[in-house]
Amino acid sequence: MNSMKWLLECAAIAGVSMTPMLSAQVQTGVPAVIPDAKPVQVEHIKIHGAALEGNLEGDAVDRDVIVFLPPSYAKEKERHYPVVYALHGYSIDAEQWTHEIHVPQTIESAFAQGSQEVIVVLPDSKTIYNGSMYSSSATTGDFENYIARDVVAYIDAHYRTIPNRTSRGLVGHSMGGYGASRIGMKHPDVFGALYIMSACCLSPMAGGGPGPADQIKERAIANEKKVVAAKSPADLAAQSPGFGAAQYATAAAWAPDPKNPPLYFDLPTKDGVPQPEIAAKFAANAPLAFVDQYIGSLKRYRAISIDVGDQDGLRVDAGKLHEILENYGVIHAFEIYSGTHTSAVADRFQNHVLPFFSKNLCFTPDCK
Repeated sequence: MNSMKWLLECAAIAGVSMTPMLSAQVQTGVPAVIPDAKPVQVEHIKIHGAALEGNLEGDAVDRDVIVFLPPSYAKEKERHYPVVYALHGYSIDAEQWTHEIHVPQTIESAFAQGSQEVIVVLPDSKTIYNGSMYSSSATTGDFENYIARDVVAYIDAHYRTIPNRTSRGLVGHSMGGYGASRIGMKHPDVFGALYIMSACCLSPMAGGGPGPADQIKERAIANEKKVVAAKSPADLAAQSPGFGAAQYATAAAWAPDPKNPPLYFDLPTKDGVPQPEIAAKFAANAPLAFVDQYIGSLKRYRAISIDVGDQDGLRVDAGKLHEILENYGVIHAFEIYSGTHTSAVADRFQNHVLPFFSKNLCFTPDCK
C-alpha cells in the first residue's frame, strides 16, 4: 500500500511503535530561557473555514487557532506587524504544537535576542485521522485554501497586520513542512518568505513497506477488510490510534471519492493488488513530482529556507528538493543540522526560523 511507506517512516522518525499506547506528543529540547525577555500576549480564537464547509468526513469547520501578539502590540496602537503562520505536524493539534516548539518562550527569547517583532499564528489542522495533509479534498475539506485564504483573511481583518504578501511568512514542520511546501508553491501571491522544516511526504509513495511481496499483500488485504467493515470515519479512527491512521489520512486527502460512503476515499490496493489509477493520485500530491510546475512561483519569494536533522530519515527527500531548486536557480538556504526529526525543533524555531523571518519579511507597508 502506497501510504504504508509513510506510516512506517513516521513511526520510525518519531521513535515509536504502532501500538494502542502510542502517544502523539514527543519531547523536544528546550532552549535556555533568555533573562528579561518581554512576555507576548496569547489569544485562543476560532476561525471559520469557508473552504472546509461540506467536507464529507464531518471534520470541524470552525477551527482552533492560537495567536501570539508581540510585546509592543498592546502599547503601540498605531503599529502594524508582519505575520508568521506556523503549521503543525501529523498526529498533533495546535495546542500540542505549542509544547513541541515551546512557545511562547521561544518567541519571547527570539525577540529578546534581536529578532524583529512579528505576530505568530498557529492554526489547527488535525482531522479525524489525525492530519489534513494541508491538502484540497472533498472528503477532508480544502485545508490548503483554509490556511492560505480563510485564516489569512481573518487575521488581517482582526489584527493590526501589514496585509501584503511580502509581510507574510509560512513555516511548517513534518506534515506541516509538507504543507509549507505545497501551499508555498501554489500561493506565492499570499506569502513572501518560506521556511520548510523536516518535510514529510515530498516524494511519491510506492511499495507497501518492508518485507517480502506476500507479506505486503497480506497487510494490504487486512487493511482493506478493516476499511470495508468500518461503519463511519469515527469507527475507523477509533480502531487506528496514533500513526495507525496515517494511511487513512493520506487516502482521504489524496484519493477522495464522494461516491464511496461511508469513508469517502479509495485505497491504493484492491484484493492486495496495487491500483495504478489510485497510486497516480497519491503521486500527483508529492511536491517532488509537481515542483517543476511551480519554479516561477518559488522564484517570487524573497527568501526560502529548508532544514532537516542529520538523523532524520526525511533528510534524503529534503536534499532532493534542495537539488531541484538549485538546478533551476531558485535562491534558497539548505541546512542539515545535528538532530533527529523532532529533537531540535524548538531550538530551530527560536534561533533560526524567527530570525529568518526577521531578516526577510517586510516591516513597513510600503516595502516591495
